[in-house]
Amino acid sequence: MLHNDKLEEWDRDNFFHPSTHLAEFARGNIAHRVITGGSGSHIEDRDGNRLLDAFAGLYCVNVGYGRAEIADAIAAQAQELAYYHSYVGHGTEASITLAKMVLDRAPGHMSKVYFGLSGSDANETNVKLIWYYNNILGRPEKKKIISRWRGYHGSGLMTGSLTGLELFHKTFDLPLAQVLHTTAPDYFRRADLGQSEPQFVGHCVAELEALIAREGADTIAAFIGEPVLGTGGIVPPPNGYWPAIQAVLDRHDILLIADEVVTGFGRLGAMFGADHYGIRPDLITIAKGLTSAYAPLSGSIVSDKMWRVLERGTDENGPIGHGWTYSAHPIGAAAGVANLKLIDALGLVQNAGMVGASFNAKMRAALAGHPQVGDVRGEGMLCAVEFVKDRADRVFYDPADKIGPQIAAKLLEQDQIIGRAMPQGDILGFAPPFCLTDDEADQIVAATVRAVKAVLG
Repeated sequence: MLHNDKLEEWDRDNFFHPSTHLAEFARGNIAHRVITGGSGSHIEDRDGNRLLDAFAGLYCVNVGYGRAEIADAIAAQAQELAYYHSYVGHGTEASITLAKMVLDRAPGHMSKVYFGLSGSDANETNVKLIWYYNNILGRPEKKKIISRWRGYHGSGLMTGSLTGLELFHKTFDLPLAQVLHTTAPDYFRRADLGQSEPQFVGHCVAELEALIAREGADTIAAFIGEPVLGTGGIVPPPNGYWPAIQAVLDRHDILLIADEVVTGFGRLGAMFGADHYGIRPDLITIAKGLTSAYAPLSGSIVSDKMWRVLERGTDENGPIGHGWTYSAHPIGAAAGVANLKLIDALGLVQNAGMVGASFNAKMRAALAGHPQVGDVRGEGMLCAVEFVKDRADRVFYDPADKIGPQIAAKLLEQDQIIGRAMPQGDILGFAPPFCLTDDEADQIVAATVRAVKAVLG
C-alpha cells in the first residue's frame, strides 16, 4: 500500500530502534512496520494487515488489545491528576490501591511494593535494596549476585550484567564484576545427554554449590532467576529444580529474587510463578503483566524479612536514598488497577492455564515427531519449538543459517501470525495474550506446521 507521507523516511532517518541491526534498518533491509490498532489477540498495521499476535507484544499485552476499561481508566486519571511524585509519603488513590491489589495477589510473606517503570529498573532497585540490606546487617562483603546463563533480567549496567545472554554483554563491557553466572536449567541443552532429569537437577545444584564454595558464601548476597526462562528460549525448569535450588540458598543465607516480569499475574495459569513452583522469594520483580503494557509500570515486591531490615536502616541512617521521578506514576497505577480488575472479571488466569495447556499439547502432537524438531516445550501460555539439524545426535544448525528467523518470517508471511525467533538458538517462541481462544490456538499450531514445512520440508 502506498502512503502519501514521509513516515518511513522519518523512521529510518530519526528513530533509534532497540534490539535492531541498526545498519541493516538504515539501508532498508529490515521491514518498516507501523502498528495502528488492535483488538483481542490481533493487531493491525497501516497497510491494512490484520495479524494474530502470538507473542502479546513482548510477553506483555496479557489482557489483549483494545480494552476500553483500561484506556478509560488512563484517560480519567490524566484528566483528574496526570502526575504527582511519591516521595516522602505522597501517594495517589490509584498508586495506593494498586499496591494493595498487588500484595493481595502475591505470596503471603511479601510486605510492600516499590513501583518503577520497567523490569530493568525494578531489578536495579532489587540489587540496591539487597546491598543496603547487607550493609545494615553489618555484612559489607556480602554483595555478589548469582544469575544463570540464558536468563534475562534487563538491559541496564547491572541488569544487563545479570542477563546471561552474549548479545547483551558483547562490546558493552559487561558483565560487571559483582555478577556471577551458573548453569541454566535447560535440560534439552544439557552437556551430558546420558543424564536423566533428576541427575541434571543434581548437576545444576552441584554447579551452584561449587560456585558458592569458590567465591565464599559470605560474599554472595542473592540469586536471581525467572521461574521459567523467557528470552533465553522459553524453558520451563526440570522437575524438582526450584525446591533443590531454594534449599541451597537457604543453607547459605543467600536471598532469592524471583524475576516475574514475564510470569507474573497469570501467564503460567497461576497468579505468580512463585506459587506455581513453590518458590519462597525475598524479592519479586514485576512489570509487563502489571498493566498489560497499556502504560509503563514495574515493581519490586519486598518480603517481610527484608522490610524489617529496611525500616531499621532508615532509623539508623535517615530516609532511604533511592527513588525515581516516575515511581508509582498515577497514570500507570490507574492502568494497573483497571488491568488487574479485568484479569479477575474475565477469568484470564484460568484461561491462560487451560488454553495454554491445550495449545502446548497440540503443538507437541503436531511437531514433536519432525526430524528437525529437537524440543517442543512450554508451560501455561508459553510455548517454544527448538529446531536442530540432526535430532538423533542433537546437532545444532550454524547460527548463520538463521533457521529460527526464517521460520518466524514464513509464519508471518504465509499466515499473518507473529511468533518470535528467540536468541541463543533456532527457537520459535509463543507467548499469546491470555484471552487466546482454542480456535486461535489451533490457527497458530496449523500455521507453524506449514511454516516449518516451507523452510525445512
